[in-house]
Parts: sequence; structure tokens; C-alpha cells
Amino acid sequence: MNAPAKPTVTILAALNKALSDACSEDEKVILLGEDLADPEGGGIVGVTRGLSSKFGDDRVRSTPIAEQAIMGAAIGASLAGYKPVAEIMLMNFTTVAMDMIVNHAAKLRFMSGGQTHVPIVIRTMTGLGYGSGGQHCDYLEAWFAHVAGIKVVAASTPEDAYGLLRSAIEDPDPVLIIENLPTYYTPMSHELPDSSHRVPLGKAAIQREGSDITVVTYARMANETRNAAAKAAEAGVSVEVIDLRTIAPWDRETVLASVRKTGRLLIVHEAVREHGVGAEIAAVVNEELFGELKMPVRRLGGAFAPVPYSKPLEDAFAPNAARILECITQCVN
Repeated sequence: MNAPAKPTVTILAALNKALSDACSEDEKVILLGEDLADPEGGGIVGVTRGLSSKFGDDRVRSTPIAEQAIMGAAIGASLAGYKPVAEIMLMNFTTVAMDMIVNHAAKLRFMSGGQTHVPIVIRTMTGLGYGSGGQHCDYLEAWFAHVAGIKVVAASTPEDAYGLLRSAIEDPDPVLIIENLPTYYTPMSHELPDSSHRVPLGKAAIQREGSDITVVTYARMANETRNAAAKAAEAGVSVEVIDLRTIAPWDRETVLASVRKTGRLLIVHEAVREHGVGAEIAAVVNEELFGELKMPVRRLGGAFAPVPYSKPLEDAFAPNAARILECITQCVN
């Protein structure tokens, strides 16, 4: 007789629970963004479903399609003592609100001499795989990682999605959370974290230990890398997989310790390779460990082009497990 299947949960469910728990524990937590309330569906993918019915429309508020206004309202509310979680539906749409995010949210603490904090969370999603085209799928994390005063995080598991979001809401400064559309619905965990679970911002996770090569990654590419590492192990190659979780500030100590052990580094992200987060990590590792490296640092990223609409071209745009495995094999051999 077959054993019953273990229950599974998704990143979407973990995010919903994190928001619900945060609202339950702190009445100053408010949510705002396009279509967030239940009459509009509880968010475009359902992350906030059920929350306006539970906490009221004053705390879970659907807004007009006006990203600049959403961010301005969130910043203003934070200065009045609230902890807003503002959703910008897609990461490409953060371009509409760059002034508010970069010139106001990220800089008010500095410009006030530390007297004013802006405890806001900006949730946004992106990621290719659904034929959404060049204006809906970009990973733009390097833009925000380049700005002092804002933290940038991205989860690859339900536990991390819950813990990072709870930590971000409790942080006194702006945090940008990048969610990946294709991973929302992927069953991963056996249970949801309890309300005490937190993931510290700025701390990476070693998701698989290894000795031959270090692969540093985040978001959906961490899932692809774990699959590639499992395949590599079948061929006798030991891969250490590091999920950054926090892109800015990134966990230099964990990455440097791993690369010092393996002597090889591959960095993988879905964002275009040119001028990406991988370039910063590669530069630091080269500066710190130049004489200890067994090979030049390698990077895998998206093509330097808008994300294609065509399915075959979209599939070819960004790394996947097969391409990551191929690169690992090349590096080790």
C-alpha cells in the first residue's frame, strides 16, 4: 500500500500567511496596491486574497493604476508611523515610481541625519515563462542594489519567502522584495512556517554543500541550480549552492568562505548578464581571492536583449538547469 503523499505548500501561500500574520500582530501594518482587496480578486495572482475581508479595506486597500502615487502614499504613511507594504504589480512598472523609490524612500534617512526612517516594503513580481514579453518580465535588481539606503531580497523557497517578508516588514528602512511569477505555484515545502520564523536580511543560505565549485544564485535560478547540482553529483562533481536571499547587501563572508574552499565560482541570475549583480560579486571575489582561484570567475545570465515573446526565444533567453549543469561541467573539467 502506497504511503499517503505529504502535504505541500507554495511561495504564494507563504507570502499570504506572512502578510496575514504581520497584520494580526501589528495594527500599523497596512497593505496597498492595485487590485489587492478581495472585491478585485485579492491581487493579480492572489497573494493578498482574503486579507481585506479579514482586516478591512482601510488596511488592505486597492489603489488606482498609479505606481508613483502608490509609493508616495506608502512613504507618507511610513513617516506618520505606519508600516506600509506596497505592491507594484510587475517589476517593470517600478520604472514609473523610480523617483519616489530612489530619491525619497531610499534617501530620507540620510537627508534627515538619521532622524527619519522609511519602514516600507515594496513587493513586486517578475520572471519569464508565461510569454509576457519585454515589458513585463525584466529582473531589474541591479538598479536598486546600486542605490544606498534600500535593501533588495528575493526568495526561492516558501520558508524564505515567509521569513524574508516578516523581517522586511520589521526593518526600519525600505526593502524591495522581488517575487518570481513561475515559482508562486510550485509545491515545495511540507508545511508553512510558524509566526516566529524570520530570515535575517543580508544572510545567504548554503542550500547544498560541496567541494568542487561554488554556485551563487537567487530567486528562480536557485531552484534551477539545485536541480543542476543534483545532476552534477551523479557524475561525481560536488557543487556548493549558495542562495543569496538578500541581493543587497549580499553576504560576502559566506560567499568568500565557500569560494576559498572550492577555488571555483559560477554566478547565475535571470537578469541580463551585462552590468548585473554577478559582475559585482565577481569583482569582489577576484579582489579578495585572486591568488586562490583555480579558474576565472564565470557568470551565467540572461541575454542582453528585451525578454522575447516567442516561446522558443523566451526559453533560450535565461539560464536553466541544463545550461547551468553544462557550465559547471566546463568549469570543473
